[in-house]
Amino acid sequence: MKRLSLVFSVMLILVMVFSGYQCSSTELTSAKLYIQQKNLDKALEALNKEVEKNPKSDEGYYLMGYVYGEKERTDKMVDAYTKSLSISKKYEKDIKAARKSFWANFFNRGVGFFNRAVSNTNEDSSKMYFERSIFTFEQAVITEPDSPDTYKNMAFVYMNLQKYDEAIPPLKKIIELENSLDGYKFLGEIYYNQGQMLQSKGTHEDSVEAKKLFVSAVEVLQEGKKLYPDDGDILLFLSNSYIAADKIDVAIDAFKAGVEKDPTNRFYRYNYGVLLLGANEFEKAAEQFKAAIELDSKYENAIYNLAVTYVKWGAKLGKEAEDKGVEATESKDKYRLSLPHLEAYVGMKTDDIAVWELLGKVYSVLGMLDDAQKAFDKADALRK
Repeated sequence: MKRLSLVFSVMLILVMVFSGYQCSSTELTSAKLYIQQKNLDKALEALNKEVEKNPKSDEGYYLMGYVYGEKERTDKMVDAYTKSLSISKKYEKDIKAARKSFWANFFNRGVGFFNRAVSNTNEDSSKMYFERSIFTFEQAVITEPDSPDTYKNMAFVYMNLQKYDEAIPPLKKIIELENSLDGYKFLGEIYYNQGQMLQSKGTHEDSVEAKKLFVSAVEVLQEGKKLYPDDGDILLFLSNSYIAADKIDVAIDAFKAGVEKDPTNRFYRYNYGVLLLGANEFEKAAEQFKAAIELDSKYENAIYNLAVTYVKWGAKLGKEAEDKGVEATESKDKYRLSLPHLEAYVGMKTDDIAVWELLGKVYSVLGMLDDAQKAFDKADALRK
């Protein structure tokens, strides 16, 4: 999963305005003076005495919330503000403004730490800044628990740290709060990738758990597709998740209907082709990939998968010819059809080692040994 960028910073300024001193208790008067002097420990000491003497001191708890906010004791800040509002609504407007200001401060610091992390070349320092970013976003969440941008940024930081399990709750939250495209897309991708990792372990137990993750990916991405039917990432991971969850028939019907409804949608064409390729429907898959390329001549994934379709088709025909003991003429024809698409792909994406090796194998099958050696040499050079 590629590194992600955070959403914008915000600017809010908190101005602490005190009411007159004339009606205040000694403790409140002292606390206000200490706050103006930035002596937060002494202010807190005075405010604790105030609320101990007067448990119904709405102003005492309000000021205490402000002091805790300045000391970055966010949970205690929220608790103090809640107590003030439970006594009266006198400071409600000020408390709302204060919470938004503290939230903005934490949010901006989280963005700042993230930017320092991604620009730092020292791995340990980068990790430290990522961890600081997460901490400050956590404080922002405590301060303003209904801000989608905070959860989104927190999820992005976790994903940059490759802590995908930890990224799941904030992604679910942004789906809950605003049906976020990023929420559906990245949550589905995480479930799919986690399923792939488990499945690669090869045990029965891991395969069972992997299947559950693929089903979860399908469920999330299906919901996302309803709201964002033309998003290429959602469609890509949905088609892959259908295949991994052994729901190819259901998927093929769904994407076939999409193509019939909107034949000029290259994403539907491409993903329908992926599903057909997964079902070894090579001729039909090639038709869809070609249609996608006609709609977008630079569509890298479609170009690559059209080449792969012909390679797999050729391999299947070659195996059948071998079993029958006949010459594999048709097989070579399919390999030959893959060649211009593989060449086009490596022309656009020159650093893909696996594709250079695949190109070398196709050249070898077709007897183009000099070209094959050059392709293998290119793969080796990239590997080094």
